[in-house]
Amino acid sequence: MRSIVAVHGNGGGGQRFELVADHLPEHIELVAPTLPGFGGRPLGEVDGLDGLADDLAATVTATVRPRVLLGHGIGGSVALHLLARDPSIVDGLILHAPVGTRLDTRWFPRVMSRPRVRDAAQATISSPTLRPVLRRLLLRGVERSVADRFLAAYADAEAFGAMFEWLDAAWFDALPVQPDLPAIVLWGERDRVLDADQRGDYARSLPLAREVSVPGWGHFPMLDRPEAYARTLAELTRGLVPDTVP
Repeated sequence: MRSIVAVHGNGGGGQRFELVADHLPEHIELVAPTLPGFGGRPLGEVDGLDGLADDLAATVTATVRPRVLLGHGIGGSVALHLLARDPSIVDGLILHAPVGTRLDTRWFPRVMSRPRVRDAAQATISSPTLRPVLRRLLLRGVERSVADRFLAAYADAEAFGAMFEWLDAAWFDALPVQPDLPAIVLWGERDRVLDADQRGDYARSLPLAREVSVPGWGHFPMLDRPEAYARTLAELTRGLVPDTVP
């Protein structure tokens, strides 16, 4: 038995992985928590990445080993922040289109540094009126009810705007080198949210990381092709944590 702890990105919650679990082999348990400030869960006393990492650590340590931490989008940033404090908490890491690099040069993080812009962006993503457009742009092939529920959940992401304050270039530059951590940087070749040419930037802090690009995948393969996503996760997990590991 082994575990995958999947950390969602900046909107919705752990439900973005719910279509994947049924397609994983029986010996792999997928745990997909919803972090404070997302999916309608109150942010409470959390006022930074440390609080999110504390919450994630409680979930991770409750799973069986060997365990692999999967971070998607901004979930990758939370995963990296946790591992910067305690790399021994997991046996492997998969960063799927993570957010963290080039935060001072990419136009989107720079624009989102303005609170009014962040509020407008969140309202736009969750707007029922604009869902047909967003489904075509980002969620093509996803069942309509699944896509609509996913987009609507952005309205309940209390921490959506705060993430653009908590993550900056200084945070990324301060990440320690993890010389012994088996890792994979995973990207879809058709990702329209985050450019795949960013994947090499993570080699500085993850020297053992292997880059994997998947043809045809966009940013949300866990929604539009859950069976293929599960198969890929199982294969990558086996590579990170060989079957010989108890």
